[in-house]
Parts: sequence; C-alpha cells; structure tokens
Amino acid sequence: MAKRVLVTGGAGFIGSNIADELIRRGYGVTVIDSLVTGEKKNINPKALFIKGDVRNPRDIAKCFAKKIDVIFHIAGCASTIKSFDDPAADLNTNVLGTVNIINAAIKHRVPRLLYASSMTAYGVPDSIPVRETMGTRPIAYYGITKYAAERYVLATGERKDIGFRLNTTAFRMFNVYGRRQSLTNPYQGVVSIFIGNVARGETVTVFGDGKQSRDYVHISDVANAWIGAINNPESYGQTFNLGSGIRVSVNRLIDIILKNFGRSRKNHRIVYKPARPGDQRHMQADISKARALLKWKPGTVFAEGLRDVIEWAKGN
Repeated sequence: MAKRVLVTGGAGFIGSNIADELIRRGYGVTVIDSLVTGEKKNINPKALFIKGDVRNPRDIAKCFAKKIDVIFHIAGCASTIKSFDDPAADLNTNVLGTVNIINAAIKHRVPRLLYASSMTAYGVPDSIPVRETMGTRPIAYYGITKYAAERYVLATGERKDIGFRLNTTAFRMFNVYGRRQSLTNPYQGVVSIFIGNVARGETVTVFGDGKQSRDYVHISDVANAWIGAINNPESYGQTFNLGSGIRVSVNRLIDIILKNFGRSRKNHRIVYKPARPGDQRHMQADISKARALLKWKPGTVFAEGLRDVIEWAKGN
C-alpha cells in the first residue's frame, strides 16, 4: 500500500479536502501550494507543507525530502473566464506545471500519478450525457490547457524508456462543490459564487438565460474516487468522468439556494447578462465507466450537499 501522497494545490478547495481524507485513512501527506488562491488555514496540521509553485522545478524538488509513493496533481489555474484574460499564465501553470510534476515523478521514480482534468475538455459535446470516448474539442483556453496536460500525463504512462512503470489516471471533474469553496472568488464555482452573493445580500448575476445546466458532484464523492483509484490496476492509463450523472439548471440552483436562505426571487435581485465566451450550454457526465472499473458512485444527494455547504457558509 502506498504510504505517502504528494498533493499539489493542497491548500485549495479540492486539494485540501482530499488531503484531509487521505490523512483520515492513514496516509502520510505532503502538500505543495503557492497560496495564490489556496489558503494556509485549509492545510491539515498533520500534512507536511511546502510553500511553492509547480511552475518552479526547484520548489517541486523540496517535496521529495521524504519518499513519495503517489502524486495527486490538482494544482492549476481553475477559471474558464480568466484563461481568456491571460492565456500565457494559464498555459504556464496548467501545462508547464504539469510537465514539471511529470519530470519530478520520473526523476524520483514515483510509480503512481493521478491528474485533475476537467469536463471542459469536451467543449460542446455532440450529445449528453458525455462519455469518455466522445470527442474532445475544448472551446475555452482553460479546457485546452487541461486537456493538453491530461495527454502529457497519460502519454508518459505509456512510455517504456523511463526505466520503471508510471501508472497514470486522469479524472475529468465536473462541477465540484462543497465546504471550503471560495465564497468571494467570482471566477471559481458557481455554487459558492451564488451562495456568497445571497449570504451577503448581493445581486445574483447570471451569464446567459439560466436555462443552461451543469452536473454538480460533492467533494466527498470526488475524494472517494481519487483515493479509491490509488491501488486499483483497473484505473491505470484510464480517464474517468467524475460527476453525479444528474443535470441541474442554473435557475433551479438559484431557487434552491434562495429557499435555503428563506428568500425568493420576489425579494432578492437576479440579473441576467449575455453568456460569456467558453461557456458550455449543457453538461452531464456519463459515470458508467467509473462505476464499472472503480466501483465508485456518488453518495451525496445534491439538495443535501447544498444544504451542508450553505450551513458552512453561514458560519463563514
């Protein structure tokens, strides 16, 4: 069994929650995070923390003072909209940062590397729900970089010239939500953006008509998939969708959030603006592959998971 896991981006929303679950299950954890968007308070006190940037190989090298058995590569720029503002920054972090992690894995002969890919790799799908075998035609710069990095990871796992077997897995994550998702960052996580708006009494701004739909998956279910795949040979060299398999419209999401705050459209302002570039109209994951090979299925009902996040948000 693997003993120590390096979690890149381990001070962020997804990374810190997964690190906590790893520690709860008895793994040793090393976290590297630049703290640009991650927060130090999110880091489990039992984790070894390295402040550093995946764009800098010297920072990454510090993570290997202790032997690393598995790498969870989660760090990256995570905004579709901001990727259009600064494509070079997106490219450097998401692609070059991933290449740096791959190089470190090869140098230190780490046998396992799992990568955080994205549903944005699909672009505008021909049909939904989307399967892993469908075409990948990302329309957002963010999706392009996530898919490019995914291919770097999986192609490296196929190499025979590195002297050992590097087993790789990529998770195309859909709309992950849960505790610790930023309530103030306007570029990450529509669930937390809207919750933050309503909690502060701010206008809720919708880009598009609100009929667009997304597949929301709870962070606890995501953590279970990642950790469950570590020692599962069925996942080696594979790409998996991680979603709930259920679509919820943006309008429906807003109504549920308002209701949980004792409000409604009658007493809370909702504004609709034109859709933004790179937005996908509808997304829904086909999760049959993860069910079959990982024996994984989401266990959190969306309404219950949302209530939990709202209760957490009220205290923050």
